[in-house]
This record gives sequence, structure tokens and C-alpha cells, in this order.
Amino acid sequence: MYTVELYRKVRLACRDGMSQREAARHFNISRDSVRKMVAFSVPPGYRREKEVRRPKLDGFTAIIDGWLEADKVVHRKQRHTAKRIFERLREEHGFTGGYTIIKDYVREHGRRGQEMFVPLSHASGHGQADFGEAVVVIGGVEQKAHFFVLDLPHSDAYFMRAYPAATAEAWMDGHVHAFAFFGGVPQSILYDNDRCLVSKIEPDGTRLRAMLFSALLSHYLFRDRYGRPGKGNDKGNVEGMVGYARRNHMVPIPHFPDWESFNADLEAQCSARQEHILRGHKETIGERLRADLAAMSPLPAAPFEACNQTSGRVSSQSLVRYDTNDYSVPVAYGHQDVWVRGYVDRVVIGYRGAVIACHPRCYDREDMVFDPVHYLPLIERKINALDQAAPLAEWDLPEEFDTLRRLMEARMLKMGRREYVQVLRLLESFGMDDLRAAVKQALKLGAIGFDAVKHLVLCQVEKRPPRLDLDVYPYLPRAKVETTSAASYMALMTEAAQ
Repeated sequence: MYTVELYRKVRLACRDGMSQREAARHFNISRDSVRKMVAFSVPPGYRREKEVRRPKLDGFTAIIDGWLEADKVVHRKQRHTAKRIFERLREEHGFTGGYTIIKDYVREHGRRGQEMFVPLSHASGHGQADFGEAVVVIGGVEQKAHFFVLDLPHSDAYFMRAYPAATAEAWMDGHVHAFAFFGGVPQSILYDNDRCLVSKIEPDGTRLRAMLFSALLSHYLFRDRYGRPGKGNDKGNVEGMVGYARRNHMVPIPHFPDWESFNADLEAQCSARQEHILRGHKETIGERLRADLAAMSPLPAAPFEACNQTSGRVSSQSLVRYDTNDYSVPVAYGHQDVWVRGYVDRVVIGYRGAVIACHPRCYDREDMVFDPVHYLPLIERKINALDQAAPLAEWDLPEEFDTLRRLMEARMLKMGRREYVQVLRLLESFGMDDLRAAVKQALKLGAIGFDAVKHLVLCQVEKRPPRLDLDVYPYLPRAKVETTSAASYMALMTEAAQ
């Protein structure tokens, strides 16, 4: 293709009286090119006047169209490729053409079938919500984070919060924190058909809401709207915001000690973005957010309790099952009917009107979560189970407790083991720091017994000096802990060698 500069020179020469034959000879181009340059001020480019003819493809286009139409109801990984169509046409229909015309036809067919979209405007006070995924490192462990995003398309303000799993409780907790962040409740929120929100879609399109989600709607009184199943573009704003959050807040991979500090950082970044001015606008996101807030409803007097409530029965091993995992309760409630509340970060178990256990939420499957203190009354009665008790196997007690147990067993045998468990049972009433200080002081005084430790921990809590006279309590065995000298040890080694 000739340049615009050449067009200019040829047109000037012809205007100044040079013939087209002479111009073709002077500029070393054909006379047809000169005629085109005289007719057009710039290169017109190639202009196809007739459709491309593919004579070898005639008679086969209907077959290709039929296969591609049937592929619409087939899983996308098992649809025809251009190569597979070419092979089938050769093998089954005697096609003699080349692969390139098949590839070009399939590409054109795909372009003709691509969906078109209508530009939308968004009224103030309405939102869209969705979940996204990203890899993060929490507490030194690499894991997948599921982050909730609530977007307000009118102002482009958004809120996000991360969770270990996209459970129903996470959906509800995300709403509660988002509404508190904005200081209001949107008039409506657009969702996809997530099973945590929609339990069933009726043939007429009516959605049957999940029970917990219905409770959230009743508490905040906003309207829920839903996109078409499998059509993420129906809520394109929040879909785009999920991608924006992943690219800007999850790169590089975030490292945080816990989920709370991670979410505090995400909330700070959501606030900072409100100072941005986006393309096509003259106001910041925060300034445009005022219109959204004016159209939103005020928050209710109390936030929604984002937890899943269910019931269960304590097993013979003092465990209650919730979401495939077993959580311990005190053995006194064995075989009783209890209620369970599952939050995003904890599981609370109660009996009648009282809370009897609270555990960190476990997101593994078929795991057991123990509180060793729950089993101490039973171990005290079945003392032979002390060394094999699973709830105590991973209990990381301070070193002083091991010393106390050795001395108790050395002086009181089986009774010493039982008294050691009685000392551990003081954790039912006192904190670990106070009990540890009492055990340490008992070892220093040489008072190896449950009564001595109990007296000392009471003094520790009440901030009074201990009055522990071992002459008055002869049943408290004295213990004198000495260190073995190296000379004595070497003497033993010498005798053994002889």
C-alpha cells in the first residue's frame, strides 16, 4: 500500500499539469495507481465488494451449523473444535477442502452468535453482591480466602470482607458488616442463585429463599433480586469489582497473622478508594456515595445475629456434631439435647438457657475439636485413661505441670495421678496464668498436693499472702527437689563399668 505522502505528491503533480502517463513514469508506479491517487485524497484501503466464495465448502455449511447448534446443550469441554469438524467432514462426508476454510468459517459463526449487551444506568440506593476467591497466607498457612463484595453501582463504592469459606453464615456476616460500613441499607440487592441464598427455583422463576437469608431480609427489610442462572453479566458491576479487588488487594499474596487483621486492612482500602475519581466522572467516589446514602434505609436498632441455629444431642463421648465436625461439651451434659449456633469464627453450644461450650469454628471435615477441661471430671473417675485420653493428647501445658505430676505419682502412686487431675480441674474456675503461678509456688515450697495448690491459687486471685504451714498440714507431703552433681553421676558410671 502506498503512503499518504506519495498520494500528496502525485495529486500535486497532476494538478500542476503533469499527465497521468508522465506521472506514472516519473514516480515509477502504474497508471492504475495514478488514477486511484487522483480519485482519492488518502489510500482508500481494500474494499471487498462481493462475499468470499468457498466453493469447496458449499453443501457442508448446513452440516457444520447443525453440529455447532447441537453443541450449545453439551458441556463446553466436549464441544466441536474446528479441527474436529474438519476431521469429521473428511471421514464422514468426503470433504476435500483444507483446514483453513473450516477454521475461518467456525470463527465467523462464533462471532455471529456472540451476545450483545445494552448499556445500563443504575439508580442510587441499590446494590449488587457476590463472592470471589483468592490465595492468602493467614498465620503462616497458605489457604484459599472467599471474599464477600457488596457494590453500589451508582457511586462505584464497595465493601469487601474475607472468610475461610463461603458459607451461609459468611453471606450473612458480610451483609451485617457492609451495612455497618456504609451506615445504611440499600433498597435492593442483586444476587446470583447461590444455594446459601436460594434453596430452589420454581418452574415459573420464583425463588424459595433459604431460612437464614429470609431472616436477614426480614431484619433489614430490603428487596432481593436475582440474575438469570449462569448469567454473570446480569450483575456485571459486582463481577467486575470482584476482579478489581483480586487484582488490587490480593496481589502480591497477602500475609496476615489472623483473619481480623486481614479484614481490617481490606476495610481500610475500601475507605481509601472513595477518594478516587473514576474515568468519565468529575466527582470522587465518596462524593457520589452521598446520593446512594440518601436513598438507602437507616440501620435497625440492633445488627442481625449472623449465625446458623440448629439442635443436636450430646454423644457418649461428650461430642456434638455441627457441619460434619464434632465439638466437645462438659461430660455432665452427656446424652442431653442441646442447641448449636454456628458463627463464621466460632461454634456456641447451649443447654436450655445456658451456654455450656464455645469453640473456634473448624472448616475441615470430619474433625474433632476438644476442650480438655470438659473431660477432666470423667478422667478423674477413670484415672487409667489419663495417658490415652485423646482430648489431652495435644494439650500444651506449661513445664511446671509435668514436674508436679512426676512428684505426685512418685509419692502417692495412683492417688497422686488422681490429685494431679484435681489440680487440672481448678481450670474450671481459675485461669491458666493464675494456676501456673500457684503450681510454681507449690513446687518452690515443696508442698506437693491438691490442697496446697488450691490454697495458693486462691491467694493468687485474692491478692493475699499465702498461709501454708506444712507443720499444720502433715498430710501434705514435703518434696525436696535437688540437682544431681556431675561427680555423683560419674561415680555411678565408674561402678557400672566395674
